[in-house]
Amino acid sequence: MKIDFCNLQEVQAKYEEIQNKGYAMDLTRGKPHADQLNLANDLLSEDKDSLFNNSVDLRNYGEILGLSECRKMGSEIIGCSERQVIAGGNSSLTIMYQYLSSLYFDGFGKQPWSQEERVSIICPVPGFDRHFKLCEMFGMNMISVPLTGSGPDMDQVEDLIKKDSSIKGIWCVPKHSNPTGETYSTSCVERLINLPSLAKGDFKILWDNAYAVHDFKDSEILPNIFKMAEKQGVLDSVIAFASTSKITFAGGGVGFIAMSEDNLNNFLHHYSAMVIGPDKINQQRHINFFLKSGGIKNHMLKHADILRPKFECVHEWLLKQEHGTWTQPTGGYFVSFMSKPGLAKEIISLAAKSGLKLTKAGATYPYGVDPEDRNIRLAPTACSLEELHIAMEVFIVCLSLATLQIS
Repeated sequence: MKIDFCNLQEVQAKYEEIQNKGYAMDLTRGKPHADQLNLANDLLSEDKDSLFNNSVDLRNYGEILGLSECRKMGSEIIGCSERQVIAGGNSSLTIMYQYLSSLYFDGFGKQPWSQEERVSIICPVPGFDRHFKLCEMFGMNMISVPLTGSGPDMDQVEDLIKKDSSIKGIWCVPKHSNPTGETYSTSCVERLINLPSLAKGDFKILWDNAYAVHDFKDSEILPNIFKMAEKQGVLDSVIAFASTSKITFAGGGVGFIAMSEDNLNNFLHHYSAMVIGPDKINQQRHINFFLKSGGIKNHMLKHADILRPKFECVHEWLLKQEHGTWTQPTGGYFVSFMSKPGLAKEIISLAAKSGLKLTKAGATYPYGVDPEDRNIRLAPTACSLEELHIAMEVFIVCLSLATLQIS
């Protein structure tokens, strides 16, 4: 039966019906579906010929920078020189932690952040909760700045930096941003690389390009920040991250960090205290896999065919109601939904009582506080398309019920 999502009585009846279904669905995190993971199953095939890379015994210690071919892979994803890349373990988040700890404890010729009276980081919102958690772990003050659809509000960013000398950096998810799905414009990136001169000191652009190759529709091209920063003479301020976690296996990929060669040599002093060598056997697996599968670009076309219908499903269901606004990404893993102010917690609570788990309200803001209680991150990737249709119906019923009850 077709439901009028502006009719409170009909919505309440549908909500009660859903509660009796015994659903157990989860749209909390942007995890690949099993169908996506299956695309990389050839990584699991045993190949004893892959225990050596030229003269390097992959079973042993060493090669702290990672295998050359794997560093090249990272450079192609990030858009920089192979010499600027470290290919590490399975998690870019771990490398982010390691890099922040190097700034905190070492400082590379400048005062370590641990000795600063106050260290602030600009956090575009809605943003990635893991970035915020990292900042909390190091006691960094987080300053929220809104995203505009083509990157952070640079007027606000520049004004803040001029007034606050404690600001040492900015987090960026520059392509298919988590959770809004936007890609930073050329104008935005040009203004970002001008920030180090405004800061008049050490300033880091933490460039987490997690979705660099994750298009599922025609997408805007992200400007190459490395080329732009080198031309501007501020390459030391750009620290980039990426991984194959949502390309191959989420728990068994390869993480990358990229920076100027001077920065890389300084970072190695800190990094080598924690790492003797990466998992080179896994790196060689990835090298072999992409050689045989036609490369990352060809592989990601297969991911796109799986993801595209899911994001179309989300959009089609949201069009059935009139109670909020949402993004329409062309890649990445999320849809950012904005309810009326003050409703996100209630919508998420109603969904939980109906068997649908959603990301905790406030998770996309520093300290877990959404000042307007509006943003809900939808992660449609981990379930099947059939499950997603059910989940989205539950979501818009909960959204409509919460909205109509305050009208």
